[in-house]
Amino acid sequence: MTPKTIGRPKAVLVLTDDEREVLIRYARRATIPQRIALRARIVLNCAEGFTNQQVAAGMGLNGDTVGKWRARFAADRLEGLLDEPRPGAPRTIGDDDVERVVVKTLETMPKNATQWSTREMAKNVGLSPSAIGRIWRTFGLKPHRSETFVLSKDPQLVEKVRDICGLYLNPPDRALVLCVDEKSQIQALNRTQPLIPMTPYQVESRTHDYERHGTTTLFAALDVATGKVIGKCFSRHRAKEFLAFLKQVSAEVPADQDVHVILDNYATHKTPAVQRWQVKNPRFHFHFTPTKGSWLNLVERWFGLLTQRKIKRGTHTSTQALVQAINDYLSASNEDPKPFVWTKTADEILGKIRRFCERTGVAHQIPPTIPTDL
Repeated sequence: MTPKTIGRPKAVLVLTDDEREVLIRYARRATIPQRIALRARIVLNCAEGFTNQQVAAGMGLNGDTVGKWRARFAADRLEGLLDEPRPGAPRTIGDDDVERVVVKTLETMPKNATQWSTREMAKNVGLSPSAIGRIWRTFGLKPHRSETFVLSKDPQLVEKVRDICGLYLNPPDRALVLCVDEKSQIQALNRTQPLIPMTPYQVESRTHDYERHGTTTLFAALDVATGKVIGKCFSRHRAKEFLAFLKQVSAEVPADQDVHVILDNYATHKTPAVQRWQVKNPRFHFHFTPTKGSWLNLVERWFGLLTQRKIKRGTHTSTQALVQAINDYLSASNEDPKPFVWTKTADEILGKIRRFCERTGVAHQIPPTIPTDL
């Protein structure tokens, strides 16, 4: 935009260096409410000598809106950009009460439970449950929720994360990248009473109890590039079965290509028999995920889809029926394969681990191999 004299001339806003610095910070900081950031950008544009209509046209706003915040800033400077106190009854809950609720929530627990509820806290501090709920929402406190986490203590964490992310984001030329793992102890379950099918206004219903009819283990190798899966079920998941599956994979992939295999640290993947087989088949290169880091193996995501779509709500009267259902899913999946797209770089993952440790107060658990500048 170029300043022009259009309409009634306005007094030019003159900003001090401190005011300009604060306004730029307001306009750029992601944690500032967007309404404040918008007002800061309006004032910055006005300070460049543009008229209300020019600023409105350039920002896609109404001219009255620009005029309002120009006038508010001219009258009250930075304070004028803040919202005015809303009318209504005065506060009945003081800052001391709010602090007491927050401290109790964070640092104590009730005698008869592991976490506070709004009613228990209200009874304890003498406020209403709705007031407790408002305080918790304001400070982002959710005592009813709990999450799990695990930090890998693998001394080669950084090297392994970089290795595997490199295979996903920049795979070797003329080579296959396969994610291999086993889904063990898949149970063949049959409900004790017939399933009630879905009808209009009635969801599908099944009994909560079931009969067990044995288990099977699925070994699977996911081709990262195509999304196709080589799979086979075995009754057990020893090194013997893993070795047999490796031989099947070797027979099904092109013989003139190197194969990079991503594996977790399960003991059967590292037995002497497997190591001898790898020496005899040098085109196979094993890449192990960090301990407690099997989430880096993309075949785990495919296992999740298998469970969700075929196993969780399936009923099987024998292991043979379960194996057939798994093979049917394998065939259907390979008819229209969809690869999983990995997007995170190694630096992004390692940086997230460091920030999590620092934010949660477990900075002493940050693996010493993670660079400090992430």
